Amino acid sequence: MRTPGGLSLRLDVRALLVVVLLLAAALTAGVALIGTGDAKIPAADVIRTLTGHGSAYQDFIVNELRLPRVLVGLLVGASLGLGGALFQTVSRNPLGSPDVLGLSQGSTAGALVVIVLMSGSAVQVTVGALVGGLVTGLAIHLLAWKQGVHGYRLVLVGIGVSAVATAVNGYLLTKADLVDAARAVVWMTGSLDGRDWDQVWPLAGLCAVLVPLVSAGARGLRMTEMGDDVAGALGVRVQRVRLVLMVCAVLLTAAATAAAGPVSFVALTAPQLARRLTRSPGPNLLPSLCMGAALLVTADWAAQRVFGADQLPVGVVTGVLGGVYLLWLLVTERRAGRI
Repeated sequence: MRTPGGLSLRLDVRALLVVVLLLAAALTAGVALIGTGDAKIPAADVIRTLTGHGSAYQDFIVNELRLPRVLVGLLVGASLGLGGALFQTVSRNPLGSPDVLGLSQGSTAGALVVIVLMSGSAVQVTVGALVGGLVTGLAIHLLAWKQGVHGYRLVLVGIGVSAVATAVNGYLLTKADLVDAARAVVWMTGSLDGRDWDQVWPLAGLCAVLVPLVSAGARGLRMTEMGDDVAGALGVRVQRVRLVLMVCAVLLTAAATAAAGPVSFVALTAPQLARRLTRSPGPNLLPSLCMGAALLVTADWAAQRVFGADQLPVGVVTGVLGGVYLLWLLVTERRAGRI
């Protein structure tokens, strides 16, 4: 596509259609989720209230109680989807997600240190999760570095770091008193219960900074898929691009974990599902972002509606679905001779 000013833009019609459909699915699931609960509100009334034409009762239910939860779900899912796409592209491995690499476990360890050892507030837990994610990401990068960071080395180091972080989390739980341990287990499940505007604004602000930064590095990331030598010959500073985008991915994952706990498998499945829908090469960053948002909000709706009176944390639903998907992916990769 060419503009009157002489600029040209390559437009993948199928990918654009997938993005539009995923956004529509995410927004539809969000409206349905807002209307779900003890006080059921029809979708038409939800939309009317969101546009400022609802009653005072509906305004309180929708805008104060339920909208923040849905927004956190959308932002967390988008952050995990984008972070997973970045890690899978950098590692050139469909298993290279924050769940497998140990970043989620590292963020959890940081939060548990605050909960168990400091009895910290919600804000302090958020800061602890961010610090834990950054420290874990730095450790993985340093341990995997050998004239650059490459595919399977990054995944293998991440699996080892994940095992260590999981052991640390178990140790911290054994040292916690009953109240703090119960609080920590609830947080570790991954849930959107009780989320309010205090979780929305920090995550939205971070996404507003990181998403444009990732978009600016998308071209360089796409070039690296042709090989480091080819990308370097085209003027891409390969290691700098990877480092910047990995830092962005770590921050996105840590912020999502801080907001909703370690919601599993969204970062693993969203990029792969997006790639299969678009059927286009490249990192598929925007489709992965939209797929993550749609997956998480839909999973939260299912957690509240599918199991009757027993409402489950969203992390339980994504864990079950993601575990099945991971087994299928491993079988597929084995049959293809890649593992």
